[in-house]
Amino acid sequence: MPKHTMRAVRLHEHGGPEVLRYDEVPIPEPGPGEVLVRVHAVGINPPDWYLRDGMSNLPEHVRPKFSLPVIPGTDLSGVVEAVAADVDDIRVGDEVFGLLRFPGFDGSTYAQYVAAPASDLAHKPTGIDHVHAAGAPMAGLTAWQFLIELGHDHPSPFQAAQHRPVPLRTGMTVLVNGAAGGVGHFALQLAKWKGARVIAVASGAHETFLKELGADEFIDYTKSRPEELVHDIDLVLDTVGGHDSKRFLRTLKRGGSQFPVFFGEFDEEETAKLGVTVTGTQVRSNSTQLAELGRLLDAGTVRVAIDSTFALADARAAHERAARGHVQGKIVLTVA
Repeated sequence: MPKHTMRAVRLHEHGGPEVLRYDEVPIPEPGPGEVLVRVHAVGINPPDWYLRDGMSNLPEHVRPKFSLPVIPGTDLSGVVEAVAADVDDIRVGDEVFGLLRFPGFDGSTYAQYVAAPASDLAHKPTGIDHVHAAGAPMAGLTAWQFLIELGHDHPSPFQAAQHRPVPLRTGMTVLVNGAAGGVGHFALQLAKWKGARVIAVASGAHETFLKELGADEFIDYTKSRPEELVHDIDLVLDTVGGHDSKRFLRTLKRGGSQFPVFFGEFDEEETAKLGVTVTGTQVRSNSTQLAELGRLLDAGTVRVAIDSTFALADARAAHERAARGHVQGKIVLTVA
């Protein structure tokens, strides 16, 4: 008898980590352009807890629509079990990873099986395991689309103009705030790959880790204020963002840029007076870029750091870990 049900984590209501329920649900059927993936690992990302708490941090007009119950999650690594008739570049048995249907909240990756758009998947790098591959898609693509190549023409919900990455090159100095987190540790490595000098800002516990990833200079924000220590920076990538983000503007040289990953509050008059640019984007699924990132992961040029792993059934504990902060790299769910 073929198996028709699977285990998945679902939200039936909004709230804290305790609302994540481990349910039995039907295995999805892949539709046109989709493949069925047997999930081996799931990357955890901030949108997972925004969805869980009802997106209270987003203005109403930019909140994506969804209905409960819902399976959270966008990042996965796994093995293809079935392929729709119109998909020809992915076969049963292929190992794949991807960021599914983002921006949006119907990735549904906290599950044993997922119906995934083939266009959101890339072949998993053979040199890394499923846990590390699952940690790469959203965080890696965010760093890629901010720093290397946007790869789409959709405006961000937070600004009307297109984001324009600054071409990174040898001799440039890039400051990464929140450098030990998911996006931050990829951004540091991608900037180094392009030849830039990188100043990493994080708490002191992460200094050794960030120097191992190639940081040229480290600032412990619990002991000193980066905006008082550094200046003449070409580019600030602020993965923390929010209200305090504008303090980094004064570290920039004229003509420099600041990229807030979480849009903060900026004064256009102040940025004009300083002669700097503030610009951001919202990450989108992109299998071509993911394949390029995959080549860097395969070569060991970029690596995925894993903070911790939890079984799918323990998604609540994984979200509790995320809420405690000071995450080093990625938190990943393993799926049996």
